[in-house]
This record gives sequence, structure tokens and C-alpha cells, in this order.
Amino acid sequence: MTTGQDSTFEDPTETTPIDIISQITGRSVMPSSAPRFYFQCAVLVVGVIGAALNALVLYALMASKQHLKHVLIFNQNALDFVNCLFTVVAYSVNLSGVYLTGTLGHWLCLTLLSDAGSWGAYVGSVINLSAIAIERYLKVVHHARAKKKLRNWMIYSAVAFA
Repeated sequence: MTTGQDSTFEDPTETTPIDIISQITGRSVMPSSAPRFYFQCAVLVVGVIGAALNALVLYALMASKQHLKHVLIFNQNALDFVNCLFTVVAYSVNLSGVYLTGTLGHWLCLTLLSDAGSWGAYVGSVINLSAIAIERYLKVVHHARAKKKLRNWMIYSAVAFA
């Protein structure tokens, strides 16, 4: 081929998969980053609403002095609140488009963008839900035994484990 001839083939390094799909189907294709952006915004809104409502429940439990009576329920709401806070922080940093370079970028990625904080609170929440289910089962089905054998230190140790 000489340099004067026109070619219908383009250089494959300049063509993106979106361009190829658009050429084949004849339709324009939305980039995959747009739905991801809207999903991240939706998660951010749900996280803010969840944190606000969990904070309201925690305040109500504290104001009515029920946090001393229902320790596992209070711990569950606290774990859900922490999970929502970590989710809001992680998605806010992710949406802001912080450029991660160097040591600071490495630690920012490890702590905030990895969702490690929200996963830790999530696992604690699952363990706490299991403890609530066991405690309620014992109090309902084996009421007499639970009154004799179930002690406060057992409940507090379940909270610490979660």
C-alpha cells in the first residue's frame, strides 16, 4: 500500500471498544462510567440517610435509658451507624476523584477506598445479629433456664466479640 491510498481500516490502538460497538450496532453507546457514577451517588444518599436514622435511634435509646436494658440492640444500631459513616466517607472520597500517588495515596487507598471499615462493621453486625437471635430464643423458648443461667457478663462478652 502506498501512502497516497486511503484505507478504510483504522489503527486499532486508537479505537476503543465503545467505538467498535457503535460502528457495529449503529447506535451510540453510553460509557460504562455514567451508570457507575449514578450508583455511587445513590449509595452515598442511602448512606447519609442510614447514618442519620441510626443516629436518631441511638439518641432515642440513650434519652430513654433503654441502652442499659437492651445492650445488644444498642450495639447493633451503633455498628450500623459506623457502617453507614464508613460507607459515606469511602464513597465521598471515591466520587471526589482524589489522585492517589505516593505514600499518602497508598494509605488513603488502604484506609478509605478499600471499604475495610464498613466491612469490619458489617461482620460485627452479622455476629451481633446472631447473638441477638440466640438471646431472644433462650428468653422465649427456655425462659426458666435463661433466668437462671443467662448473666449480664455473657451479653457484654457477646458485645465485645461482635
